[in-house]
Amino acid sequence: MEEREEDDDNGEGVAGCGDASSPVLSQESFLQGNLQHNRKPVGRERLPGGAASTRSPICKQSIDEVGDRFIFGRFGEEGGFSSRPLFYSPPQSSLHLEDILLSNPHLPPPVPPLQNVVGGGVSVDLDSGQVSADSSLSDGEGTLSPDQTMSEFGGGQGVLPEFMGSGGGTGIFGVPIRSAMHQDRPPSLELRPHPLRETQAGCFLRTIVSSGSQLWAGLESGLRFWNLDEVFECWNGKPAKRGDEESAPFYECDCNSPVLCLVADEATGFVWSGHKDGKVRSWRIPKQFSDGCLQEEGCGRFGANTIGDGSGDPGSVFREGLSWQAHRTAVLSMIITSYGDIWTGTEAGILKAWPWESIEKSLYLTIEERHMATVLVERSYVDLRSQITENGMCSLPAVDIRFLLCDHSRSTVWSAGGITFTLWDSRKRELLKVFNIDGHVENQLDIAQTKEAQVEDEMKVRLTKKEKSGSMSFLKRSRNALMGAADAVRRVAQKGTCTEDNRRTEALVITMDGMIWTGLSNGSLVQWDGNGNRQWEVQHHFSSVMCLFAFGIHLWVGYSDGTVQILDLVGSLIGGWVAHGGPIIKMDVGASYIFTLANHGGIRGWCLTSPGLIDDILQRELSNKELVCTKIEQLEILVGTWNVGQGRASFDSLISWLGCAATDVDLVVVGLQEVEMGAGSLAIAAAKETIGLEGSANGQWWLDTIGKILDEGTSFERIGSRQLAGLLIASWVRKSIRPGVGDVDAAAVACGFGRTIGNKGAVGLRMRVFERMLCFVNCHFAAHLDAVSKRNADFDHVYRNLTFTRPSMAPNSFAAAATSVQVSHGGNSTTSQNDEKPELSEADMVVFFGDFNYRLFGISYDEARDMLSQRSFDWLKDKDQLRAEMNAGRVFQGMREAQFMFPPTYKFERHQCGLSAYDSSEKKRIPAWCDRIVYRDSRSNMEAECSLECPVVSSVKLYESSMDVTDSDHKPVRCIFGVEIAHIDRATMRKQFGAIVSNQKMRSLFEEHCIVPETIVSTNNIILQSQDTSILRITNKSEKHIASFRVICERQSTLKEDGCPSEICTKGSFGFPSWLQVQPAAGILKPGHVMEVKLHHDDFETHEEFVDGVPQNWWCVDNRDKEVVLLVEVRGSYSTDTRDHQIHVRHCCSKRKPPGNRTLSSDKPPTIQNLLQRSDFANFSSSDVMNLNHMSCP
Repeated sequence: MEEREEDDDNGEGVAGCGDASSPVLSQESFLQGNLQHNRKPVGRERLPGGAASTRSPICKQSIDEVGDRFIFGRFGEEGGFSSRPLFYSPPQSSLHLEDILLSNPHLPPPVPPLQNVVGGGVSVDLDSGQVSADSSLSDGEGTLSPDQTMSEFGGGQGVLPEFMGSGGGTGIFGVPIRSAMHQDRPPSLELRPHPLRETQAGCFLRTIVSSGSQLWAGLESGLRFWNLDEVFECWNGKPAKRGDEESAPFYECDCNSPVLCLVADEATGFVWSGHKDGKVRSWRIPKQFSDGCLQEEGCGRFGANTIGDGSGDPGSVFREGLSWQAHRTAVLSMIITSYGDIWTGTEAGILKAWPWESIEKSLYLTIEERHMATVLVERSYVDLRSQITENGMCSLPAVDIRFLLCDHSRSTVWSAGGITFTLWDSRKRELLKVFNIDGHVENQLDIAQTKEAQVEDEMKVRLTKKEKSGSMSFLKRSRNALMGAADAVRRVAQKGTCTEDNRRTEALVITMDGMIWTGLSNGSLVQWDGNGNRQWEVQHHFSSVMCLFAFGIHLWVGYSDGTVQILDLVGSLIGGWVAHGGPIIKMDVGASYIFTLANHGGIRGWCLTSPGLIDDILQRELSNKELVCTKIEQLEILVGTWNVGQGRASFDSLISWLGCAATDVDLVVVGLQEVEMGAGSLAIAAAKETIGLEGSANGQWWLDTIGKILDEGTSFERIGSRQLAGLLIASWVRKSIRPGVGDVDAAAVACGFGRTIGNKGAVGLRMRVFERMLCFVNCHFAAHLDAVSKRNADFDHVYRNLTFTRPSMAPNSFAAAATSVQVSHGGNSTTSQNDEKPELSEADMVVFFGDFNYRLFGISYDEARDMLSQRSFDWLKDKDQLRAEMNAGRVFQGMREAQFMFPPTYKFERHQCGLSAYDSSEKKRIPAWCDRIVYRDSRSNMEAECSLECPVVSSVKLYESSMDVTDSDHKPVRCIFGVEIAHIDRATMRKQFGAIVSNQKMRSLFEEHCIVPETIVSTNNIILQSQDTSILRITNKSEKHIASFRVICERQSTLKEDGCPSEICTKGSFGFPSWLQVQPAAGILKPGHVMEVKLHHDDFETHEEFVDGVPQNWWCVDNRDKEVVLLVEVRGSYSTDTRDHQIHVRHCCSKRKPPGNRTLSSDKPPTIQNLLQRSDFANFSSSDVMNLNHMSCP
């Protein structure tokens, strides 16, 4: 508080801001004072305080005011909220004395003495040092006097007064609304804040999966997981990976190949990963013990030194188990079926099944037998596509299998590409149906290409030694090359067709009621029944659907614009909000949170109860922690602009322009115009733009030379650049603050020759600086005195159409991340975006600079030269077109420019010094301030202080021209901004979030809404004989709560003659034995309703194994009795806790006839048995509740 008060005192105007009793300051002492004030340390943190906040108090319920009712917010028909909002709405540098005096031996002495505004509504006579308070900028009509200007945006000590243009504050020129808490979305658990893109090169997160107690993530360079017991902790002094300093602590290991898909198997304690190199790997799931140590989950099942036990580096919690080469191309999708098999999909429609029996055998082998285990699994695959291929003809489309879905309730598997689906029987591994996105059954045949067979059937195709030695005939090699090229063209054409179709499938999920939902690229959602029959289509958003996730009675939808929506099971919209600043590529549930992964790598957790009353309370409590979680950074930014007139500058000129001014700044942004011009250069630049290229030899020379001036590599680092014909913008950041600067994007807009040629236009850089978005735009507008309207139109075109293209980070995309100088850059935009809000309007700070080409009006050449000889710059400013247009609100609406004291910067004779060097040619161009720098920050008024509501507050410390530089007909201009940036300390906010949700009253509130309904089952024991069918009834006893259930096989065994179990085992993902069918194995229980689950025994005497994809059948008779323990898991709608009940199912074998005389199953009618009456129902009690997540918070 005291520190802020001192800052406020120091911010008073010069000499008491016009106080008559203030002492008279000499010119030199005044400027030296400014010099000392400008040299303040930068990059420091401080907490806001002192002056009263401008925020209105938030009046919502606190924890102590919680009612008993649980009320949902609802969306209105137009997408807005109903009378009760879903979430509560937001409450209503150093100056050089010789530069200012324009001391130059070629100039006459000043006549008359010039009075220059230096701040605070006063003026200083530079000859006498007298201070007066009645000086004005001009007496012209429609201009602001210094007193009027500085009353709104006055200059304090070391800060220049500013002129503000009209027309701002509304529409696309308004200041973006910011707040401490996002008012239009629920509070979230910030597991991993949005990392800077530059820190993620080669290690972007591609997918996530929850194993119950951990959240696993697949990276381009390996794996990591978060222990969900530690999500509210910080690194506590441990070294954090760059870009993850504010992330919750995690564990990470490296892999040689990017991870594309993950499947968690709690039954065996593995996480299975599919990789870009075509391999599948297994990883032990560590288990958290009370002493905080991590141990491998279930490591005793396979025994020590086995592949199932895994191996890894000493001290590492990662233990890699079984791995094998599943495909020659990337593993795009992977699932575990209802019978424990692993299915993997890849390019060209290749789908393989890996039987659990072979995987289990391999897991029991020793580590020394790893090679044998790998071969055993690799040779056991079932090529499902080849199963239905005859004579080279296949009924399946050769499209990439991007999605695999297991329908546990019906024991089927869905595989999907862009516009086609296939439905499989997961037990028999048989094709059931092929249909397209419209639900039409497809019967066309596709010729299986030779290359596809060669790529996938690596075990079948063996090159002979003769072929390996290179003795293959020329004709044969040519034929193979042509076939390969033709196949590549065909596959690219197929992918292109899918890409162009705005109805391609982007996501696939099954809900608890057994319905399948697909998300399309046009934002539509399509519901299907379990047999592949299309039901209906709904659409609540127009961005592409990127991922879907179902939990309880809700369907969560993630879109490409970062929006999340929640739907009920019939597709009605419940709520929605903007969850991330980029596409949401994956979702999963863990520890009562729905975790969403954005393509930029950020992960947030949302309460399962969202949207609702709990969100309002969390919002209120977190808002009270705003000051604790706020950081304010201070830095200085140097912006320079120069029209170089197709020339190259001397080293001394660059030192004069940038070298001295960059000594104490943190960020440097330079914009050049006319780096190269001429018809040839423009044509080459236009051709490069059409194919996504940019740059030139001249442009590279400027970048390298300025880099040397700034001591690039030692003091500064170049973070981005963009060139469009003669326009060039580049930025350097001081290495001391490099960790806080990133996400650099570039853009360009052409304004010349029909908005297509870059002789006029703009180039821009957008970057995240301490979590705030700053944009810098270098412009070159239309020339000539009478082209005012055209210059205004150029600005409007640039402002509306400058688009910073984001890099592609789709889950299966592996483009290299931007390097320090290779930034994501938008193309030469020519289309209008009037229907969308410009990207520049969303930035926290925007700086426009360049050769705006605004001239002086209503004055002749001789009059201008006469005024210049007298240095009557104030009178000339009255004739400035830019000030007049800004004052009228026709250009740079709402933006500000510091008062300047330098002479016009155009047009000079090259290599001539002084004011006498203005254009003396026949054209006699009138001198003008063509080269300018204007900006907008987060303030809507001068009184606003830096806070989370006004995150970027800037002032101008220096605004001057380098008049001694003579290399061009323009003078370079530079401006130093003093910037304060407020942002949230994510680690502190996450810790506060944990403290709130761990509050006893909050926990009670969560427990009240996370009810698991009481449920009963009809029996605990079932006996099945050959072809028998039994009914298990599950009843929801609750009268108001909906429950969901799932039946899994906890374990299975073979019974000895004495009835004791032997060979106890558990299949992958709690899969069923092949002789047992359970339908439905999952579903919804409405209040008071009964669900009948059919358990059917089916003889499976023909044991079929595959070797190198070739089926090997033999007759296998097993007369031993078998027993399985089924587990019925019952969940509520808003909790991951379960009520579980065991069902013992025994299969008793009877005498079988010989194979040749055995009765077909179709000849024997099934019998339905109910061994226990309804009076024998087993009742759940509170002690049956099992928390699988081991977390102390909801």
